[in-house]
Amino acid sequence: MKHSLLLCSLAFSAAAFAQSTVNIPASQYATQKQSGSLSQSANYNITGTAPFAPVHYSGAARTPSTICSCMIPLDSTFMLAMPPNDDYYSSVIHIPFNFNFYGVAYDSLYINNNGNISFGTPYSTFTANPFPDPMYQMVAPFWGDVDTRDSLGGAVYYSISPTHMIVKWEAVGYYAMHSDKVNTFQLIITDGTDPILPAGTNVSFCYGDMQWTTGEASGGVGGFGGAPATVGNNMGNGVDYFQAGTFDHPGPSFDGPYSAADGIDWLDNQGMYFDASLPGNIPPVIINNNICDTIDVFTGDTLHSPIYDYAQFSLAVTTPEIGQTVTAVITSSDPSALTVTPGFSTATYKKFDCSFSVVGLATGLHYVTITATDNGAPALSSSRTIVIRSHYDASVATGITESNPANGISIYPNPSNGAITISHSIAQEATPSVIITDVLGKTVQTAALTSNTQKIDISALPQGIYFATVISKDGKSKTMKIVKK
Repeated sequence: MKHSLLLCSLAFSAAAFAQSTVNIPASQYATQKQSGSLSQSANYNITGTAPFAPVHYSGAARTPSTICSCMIPLDSTFMLAMPPNDDYYSSVIHIPFNFNFYGVAYDSLYINNNGNISFGTPYSTFTANPFPDPMYQMVAPFWGDVDTRDSLGGAVYYSISPTHMIVKWEAVGYYAMHSDKVNTFQLIITDGTDPILPAGTNVSFCYGDMQWTTGEASGGVGGFGGAPATVGNNMGNGVDYFQAGTFDHPGPSFDGPYSAADGIDWLDNQGMYFDASLPGNIPPVIINNNICDTIDVFTGDTLHSPIYDYAQFSLAVTTPEIGQTVTAVITSSDPSALTVTPGFSTATYKKFDCSFSVVGLATGLHYVTITATDNGAPALSSSRTIVIRSHYDASVATGITESNPANGISIYPNPSNGAITISHSIAQEATPSVIITDVLGKTVQTAALTSNTQKIDISALPQGIYFATVISKDGKSKTMKIVKK
């Protein structure tokens, strides 16, 4: 059922007034939090903190943890959102595009240290509630008690382009000043057209290594137990929301978004993509385990994986709303090459383990599509196509291994808005070169690599995802995903 923008606005306004905002000095806040005397129904505006001007990330350019990671590496385009803190938030941040959140367009927001962004009001709240919740309007890749005051407690960064914003909680610790366990997670919001996310989506959650769930002030012991952390979106009107799950213990256990609290390791290397633009029924959310828009399969290649000739990946679907059910169908351009094994399944969540063999198939592109449908009113569907690209057949396999010179290749910055630098250790006698292709396999740019550190101008390419293949004359190669902003 669709709801008018006026109704959504009125419902949120009423919810906002249900929660009081209390001004409190930072020192008093810290004392009351430690003693457990803060009100759970209040949102605290922490005063007396030193002014902070965001500064650019100045560390070394990071690289993804895996070749198909949805995690965008930190580089100099990222800004530090706030100083080391507990329960603080950024100043208001203006973005150069409209982010459509359940029918309301926003061009400014706050980054809250505790794993979420909000609109109109920043939040210091450290104990998460499940969604739907009448008091909060937020996008929450991981709402939990983040504490970055320890020297090893990580930090929160953001990067803004004309059509998207990335917020990254990098190796952040938990209250009170613990860094024995850290979490890395990321949020991307877009104007709905930016190719950094799949078509038809405007929000992405992405996870690295997730190690804790709960701070001490929320009943946690050693990072676990107590009030669970929450993952999802919440408009604050009781109608428009999405919950991926709540998490309060270690391990990979997961029984659906609205059942018992789940294991934090289930989030490791997950990526979630969804459309949060329209009020009313929300289409199912498709979840993948760290797979690219395109999966490259190199016959005889052990550089990218200890297995070869086939790709293995997991897909899952979930329904965002309480009480709905979800069904899913997986199809392929080459049905005989695809093996699908159903995994854990409930009425609201279904997982599938997939294997796609390129043996006997022509080199080039092959497709696997998952389509999920809910039983809402009206019923809505989501789909995502995974492209599997076979590079070689068995007769021309080159047997790239970890000891190969191709293993020394790196590309930075990534994403890039103008130029990339390719660093490699291939001898010039091997005449290395780079071939850049789009997600459909079309060659869009080539260049000879005449030095071991060479800048390549990609400013003429449209925004999107590309693949850079560095190759030597003997046929050895390495392919890496690059993002043009």
